[in-house]
Amino acid sequence: MKRVLIIGLALFLAAGGFFGWRLYKTVFGPGPRFDNGDRILLIPTGSTYEQVVESLKQSGVVEDEKTFDLLAKRKKYASKVKPGRYRLPSGTSLNDLLNKLRSGEQEPVRITFTNIRTLPQLAGQVSKYIEADSLALIESMRDQATIDRLGFRSETMMCLFVPNTYEFWWTTKPEEFLERMSKEYKRYWTEDRKSKAKRIELSQSEVSTLASIVQAETAKPEEAPIIAAVYLNRLRIGMALQADPTLKFALGMDSLTRILTKDLEIDSPYNTYTHVGLPPGPINMPEPRYIDAVLNAQKNDYLYFCARETLDGYSNFAKTYEQHLVNARRYQRALNERGIYR
Repeated sequence: MKRVLIIGLALFLAAGGFFGWRLYKTVFGPGPRFDNGDRILLIPTGSTYEQVVESLKQSGVVEDEKTFDLLAKRKKYASKVKPGRYRLPSGTSLNDLLNKLRSGEQEPVRITFTNIRTLPQLAGQVSKYIEADSLALIESMRDQATIDRLGFRSETMMCLFVPNTYEFWWTTKPEEFLERMSKEYKRYWTEDRKSKAKRIELSQSEVSTLASIVQAETAKPEEAPIIAAVYLNRLRIGMALQADPTLKFALGMDSLTRILTKDLEIDSPYNTYTHVGLPPGPINMPEPRYIDAVLNAQKNDYLYFCARETLDGYSNFAKTYEQHLVNARRYQRALNERGIYR
């Protein structure tokens, strides 16, 4: 009888050891393997524990829901759900998974914005990468109290954003996005840049506005300082900028190749043929290199320029109106020969 009890106890302890080892392996051992790379788990703001568990099951990160639930309760995660974007490598153990979720160890997202023409376009681009939707972002960008606090006007709000690649948390709120952009704006506008703006007698927003025109005029960065100088020369003598990009902006037709006489009649503060000086604000979001092109404009006596007749993206520059007319006729002739009338 004693021998039977000893054998039974030994079997019980062996079984306990087996199940204990199995539990240990389930909690601390490698989790599910993914053939197509890591999993990204998005936990929206306000998510419940049950919703998180369901997402983990659907994504294949958690297979043993019962063990996960036991461990989650032991770690008191059910009451500490933290929203965010989490990267879960293939083979992540349940223990590491819960530690990451409980600590809120998010992975940041990288947002790049260039070639932006309007604030709604920017809002749409940013909303692809963070939890906030484009409507919430554009409402924040257009909130007058926010615009005033950041030191802009509704027409110059675009100046706040300096195109680049930035890292954000997925849970970044619209107001947090704008505060971050304000810090980046101040970081970009160094004392050196401020000094250069003062030297050409333009405010920071005016520099960005002119830079937006220069950017729309040329895709050749090496020409940007020359074109910037042309416009600065015109501003200096009180001559209308006569910038076609601002007219296209007023017309809402940025794709126009040719400007017609009737187009010059549009009543808009962005019509720089009829209004002397800079328009109220930028016509796009100028890249830093074009802002710097204005701040470091070439010293020259040019007052005119137009696209080359070779249609290669470069310009012909002129000091006199007579020479400009010669250049303009060459360009118009080239358009006619190629059947480009609008």
